[in-house]
Amino acid sequence: MKIAVGGIHTECSTYSPLLQTMDDFTVTRGSDLLKQAGLTDARFAKATFEPLFHARSVPGGPVSASCYQTLKSRFLSALQETLPVEGVLLIMHGAMHVEGLNDAEGDWISAVRELVGPDVPIAVSYDLHGNVTQKIVDQIDIFCAYRTAPHIDVLETHQRAATLLIDQLSGGARRFVAWAPIPVLLPGEKTSTEDEPTRSLYLALPDQDREPGICDANLMVGYVWADTGRATAAAVVTGTDAQKAVLVTEEIAAAYWAARDNFTFGVPTKSLSECLDDVASTKSFPLVLADSGDNPTGGGVGDRSDVLHAWLERGFEGGVFAGIADPASTLMAWETPEGESIELKIGGGFGSTCPLIEASAVVGSKTGSASDRNREVLVQISGNQVILTERRRPFHNLDDFRRFGIEPAEARYLIVKSGYLSPELAPLANPARMALTDGAVNQDIPALKNLHRTVPSFPFQEDFSWTPAARVSRRADWLLSKQHR
Repeated sequence: MKIAVGGIHTECSTYSPLLQTMDDFTVTRGSDLLKQAGLTDARFAKATFEPLFHARSVPGGPVSASCYQTLKSRFLSALQETLPVEGVLLIMHGAMHVEGLNDAEGDWISAVRELVGPDVPIAVSYDLHGNVTQKIVDQIDIFCAYRTAPHIDVLETHQRAATLLIDQLSGGARRFVAWAPIPVLLPGEKTSTEDEPTRSLYLALPDQDREPGICDANLMVGYVWADTGRATAAAVVTGTDAQKAVLVTEEIAAAYWAARDNFTFGVPTKSLSECLDDVASTKSFPLVLADSGDNPTGGGVGDRSDVLHAWLERGFEGGVFAGIADPASTLMAWETPEGESIELKIGGGFGSTCPLIEASAVVGSKTGSASDRNREVLVQISGNQVILTERRRPFHNLDDFRRFGIEPAEARYLIVKSGYLSPELAPLANPARMALTDGAVNQDIPALKNLHRTVPSFPFQEDFSWTPAARVSRRADWLLSKQHR
């Protein structure tokens, strides 16, 4: 059986000043795409996967209309050249926002459906922070989303979707999707599956998968930093029995709604000033401080200097700041020989409004290359190490530090642009703190500008009642009518 594979994956804050363009996307093709998607496993031997391409960017601001149209056009052309196919597996995120377009994933998936026709099943895999709409649900047959945050089940999610698709193509029961939007929008930092009540809500999903008529049960947290009408949590269920799928969908939705007041941050979370007070008094190390408002993996710009500025004002030393995106300062340091001093201006390199730090820095080790436009330089500023980067990027893995000769476990203070800590950094934290900082992914959710989201929606509004009402896809009706012809 021939299955086309590909998609687009990004997360877009409408509060970011930075438009994403073609330069922000990395495109993976061929065998690299299949390996990245976990589709080279022997269990899929009966399927022939035809890789189209997968475009992915570090989360950021909205995608420019021209960038989106270029990627969409190229994807559809690649799919056209691959036809006919028996199935399609779309690897998406779900929180893409394109200037001038209300439902980018709905537009992308609908275009795929139009091209392959009504008889070809489409399976999608999603990030649990994606947003779902009726338009999306009406185009697909199978929906599977991550069940962990931080995300450690990415490959498993793609494989769940592929397994269901292959089973259907092999003569198994026809699948369809039911869903229920939930009027709740919470940040990922309050809904980590490492913490309650989210942990228990997600641990219940595999048991629901095994219920008769149910294939895959999903709880979508949604993406809170997009002021759009489609931004919402949701329960989404792939099933073979419409009545049962509706019931389970409503159970998942009701459980999330009932827990809405119980979500909290998984680590001590304070103002930046209070976090710096803790830095001054801590007796254990390394203290890992998350600059939550400028987290690039959540859609932050990654160029803000607020924490470094406040840190230097207090006269602290021993901090490792990883990193600050500032192309101009990075390139100046890159051109300076290692060991020499240079006067730098750091902050707002991609347009954020933040303090401009003027500092004397000693240039240290360098990584990356001009041809790849990924140059990074370690500089010493007033007894602290600061990693400056040409491009926006997170520092979540131990190797991100080790390439500069820094062993994270031996640092006194690690300052990273993050929300909840990554699986590699979290075990090192002794202690961890999350600073409520300014930025495009500010954690003060009720205070976010809110012009387009559906009203009411918790926590923007709190005094309202709600009862879940699941909807099945139009595909379900189409499949049923086809079976009775």
